[in-house]
Amino acid sequence: LRRNLGLDTSVPSLHMCFTGAPGTGKTTVAMRMGQILQRMGYSRSGHLVVATRDDLVGQYVGHTAPKTKEVIKKAMGGVLLIDEAYYLYNASNDRDYGQESIEILLNVMEENREDIVIVLAGYKDRMDKFFSFIPGMSSRVGNHIEFPNYEPEELLSIAKVMCRDLEYEMSVDAEPIFFEYIKKTNDHAL
Repeated sequence: LRRNLGLDTSVPSLHMCFTGAPGTGKTTVAMRMGQILQRMGYSRSGHLVVATRDDLVGQYVGHTAPKTKEVIKKAMGGVLLIDEAYYLYNASNDRDYGQESIEILLNVMEENREDIVIVLAGYKDRMDKFFSFIPGMSSRVGNHIEFPNYEPEELLSIAKVMCRDLEYEMSVDAEPIFFEYIKKTNDHAL
């Protein structure tokens, strides 16, 4: 559309950082984001590839680059979600191979930004620290989205939907007991 109007068509940085606890929807949103970006013409296929440190970092010299490049190759044209991305960097071990993976990712984020969206995900405090250790990463990730924990009432609603979808029925007597359990569990998680 912009090209047809004679306007600039450069792709903005679509790389993202999703922060929040496990189970808050980061992977689901990354998958949907890929589909949306594909429909908008920013992504060829919109598919999602999920990776962790184990998928990207090798255990010996010369092993990391091929592993990282293979995952990137699978994600080209779509979205690469790196879960718990902060584990790529190990400040306490200068012989760690994670830095090599980070350098490859930084290069791809810059050179191939029109063909891949990289989403870094994890806990907010750890991701903030990760960004402070890797200065080039901050300038390449323009979108930061925080996923808050669900409230107990929301978790109860989700449980009811899950029960219904699985053709179970939560009794009227069980609902307040389950709600108290959720609140107690939620309090311990905080």
